[in-house]
Amino acid sequence: MDTRSYDEMIDELSEICGIVREYYDIFGHKKVASSETQKAILRAMGIKLDSPEEIRREIEERRERHWKSFVEPVRVVSENEQPLAIPVHVPVEKGEERRLRLTWSFKDEEGGKVESMLSGDAISVAEDRYIDGIRYAKIDLREERRFHIGYYELDVQCAHPAPVFPGGENRLQKRVKVIITPDTCYLPPLLQGGRTWGLSINLYSVGSRCNWGIGDFGDLAEIVKWVSDLKGGFVGINPLHLIPNTRTFGTSPYSPITKLYKNFIYLSIEKIPEVSESEEIQATLRSDSFQAKLRSLKRDKLIDYGKTASLKEEILRRAFAVFYERHHTTDTPRGKDFKKYVSEGGSALEYFGLFMAIQGQMKRVHHAGGWQEWPEAYRHPSDPLVLEFKKTHAKEILFYQYVQWLIEKQHQEIAELVGDLGMAVGLYHDLAIGSVDGGSDVWCYQDMIAGDVDTGAPPDDYSIHGQNWGFPPLIPDRLKERGYEFFVQTIRRNMKYGGALRIDHALGLFRLFWIPEGMAPKDGAYVRYPSEDLLRIIALESVRNNAVVIAEDLGTIGENVREELKKFRMFSYRLFYFERDYPDPSFLPPERYPNMALCAVTTHDLPTLYGYWIDQDLRTKKKLGMYPDQDIWRLQVNERERDKQLILSALKSHRLLPDGYPTDPKEIPQMTPELCLAIYRYLAKTPCKLILVSLDDILGTLDQQNMPATVDSYPNWIQKAPVPLEEILSDSRFSDLSEVFEKP
Repeated sequence: MDTRSYDEMIDELSEICGIVREYYDIFGHKKVASSETQKAILRAMGIKLDSPEEIRREIEERRERHWKSFVEPVRVVSENEQPLAIPVHVPVEKGEERRLRLTWSFKDEEGGKVESMLSGDAISVAEDRYIDGIRYAKIDLREERRFHIGYYELDVQCAHPAPVFPGGENRLQKRVKVIITPDTCYLPPLLQGGRTWGLSINLYSVGSRCNWGIGDFGDLAEIVKWVSDLKGGFVGINPLHLIPNTRTFGTSPYSPITKLYKNFIYLSIEKIPEVSESEEIQATLRSDSFQAKLRSLKRDKLIDYGKTASLKEEILRRAFAVFYERHHTTDTPRGKDFKKYVSEGGSALEYFGLFMAIQGQMKRVHHAGGWQEWPEAYRHPSDPLVLEFKKTHAKEILFYQYVQWLIEKQHQEIAELVGDLGMAVGLYHDLAIGSVDGGSDVWCYQDMIAGDVDTGAPPDDYSIHGQNWGFPPLIPDRLKERGYEFFVQTIRRNMKYGGALRIDHALGLFRLFWIPEGMAPKDGAYVRYPSEDLLRIIALESVRNNAVVIAEDLGTIGENVREELKKFRMFSYRLFYFERDYPDPSFLPPERYPNMALCAVTTHDLPTLYGYWIDQDLRTKKKLGMYPDQDIWRLQVNERERDKQLILSALKSHRLLPDGYPTDPKEIPQMTPELCLAIYRYLAKTPCKLILVSLDDILGTLDQQNMPATVDSYPNWIQKAPVPLEEILSDSRFSDLSEVFEKP
């Protein structure tokens, strides 16, 4: 008889499902997940908890799932773990295994196939277990051939002369995925024994004579050439994911509709062939009314995503009409290239276009936002009305696919430019943690998404109330059951055309903080993820795409996380503000930074150097009422004064400031170009292979791009660079910066 209490069974089930019941926060305090938190997370995973009997069944089923599955849905292995041994679990009585006939075949990505067979005395049972009176025998399928890294389909069949298997069957069969990976990520030749530096820009914030009030691929091409001339090895940009492009909740590049497809707002419209070749569209662009709209967008102090997106969509629809008539229906070389793109995009591209087309209609007809607000008959991709919509709106779906194709072409051109310039790394892309609840990723893959839960972070000294990022997490078991396909596509598509990929909150590959609906961040709990599998997939895509990986490893870090990331040759992410000689607050000496790291001063979520020096961030937080009391405010102001003193001491000790330079921060009321460059010279003395310079730091920008834990009280993601691109490209301060890294 089971004498465990209800809460004890909840604890056990939570442990099985990967809920971390206890952890230590950044302050060293032990946190324990409440029973209510655990139950809410379990329900979000789709687990029924209505009675003790249901909980017992869940515990037993999950503990035995490995044995009852015949073959696991996916197996991720090192290329050095060969010959392969794939375990299968067969429900067969003792002695009957010799009558089995096991056959299997591996099919590679090009369609090549190898087949193998095992029967009779060659079958060896490695282990067995009795479950509900049925014996399950574990048999290893050994494949002596060696396979290259990549993705394989494994078809396994097990036959017996008699109907001995459950359900009276005499045959078991299953198709699974085998992923063979390298043990480390890609490292370009220059970085194997050297280092390079790059410039970080918020592409959307860049103003220029040619763009439409928001930075675009045309601007990015100019920036790439400029940084290359400055001997920089890469250009870091914000995520290019598609976002709603609306105020106030639709401007963050880290809260995308989808991580698989990009934001058309970055298209350089004039460079689209259908635009440049159409006299009618050119006449529209030259018209007084259109030019007046563009001037207004450029004059606006803040970025207006909605207006820019509206103008661009207007022209894109007209361009698509030209394309459809001239190329799609007549099958020209350009038309064939587009059809090839659509074909290779497969069901993911098809359902993305379908989502966008339905969303457009729902906004017009029902004024609905996310898909949860659509009529119920449209809320799942397989619903009959959705399938009917796909047939009747094929051209509209094609429009959204056409737009993504245009983005791919312009993005590819910049990647080719980077190659021609011989940059050490090239484009440094950024990958957001998740997708918003009402977007296409969640609609298309909702069976893998946990409902009624958001992801975020527990309280720390970075955000004293914790953070709720507003998007739902993937359910680890469901992700694995579907062969990690969504994760593979996400990594692959975001590495394409880039030499580096920064994975935001890489700690989420190990454990992610789930916050049940209606609860505060402090009441959330961590959930474990299959980190070994995920890291190996990233390494495989890294090698295939020649892209280095930067793992953003800031925050409440679990045990051995940094060691695991380093083992896979992923770059650590080290910020000058946070690198201290703990528990002493003094700044870490340059020589003690790790070499397999990217180091920087700040990020979009932290103060710029010029803002840091005048406490701009602290004063803004106080104005916004983000401090619970005056004592915490005074403490942080005092700590900032202390830290400025410590910065000056660190720079002085490494002779990075001239003799006679003030040692008291009160004598330096504002950040200066000289002091700013001295801090970057400090980073240049580290052994870090990658050094990232913020454009905002060199320009002297005061306000950071994003203030965490705010929504509409701060101008997040909509601030423009203080000067246009044309002035930036001729700014002598950047020439000085180039010399910093030539002679550290």
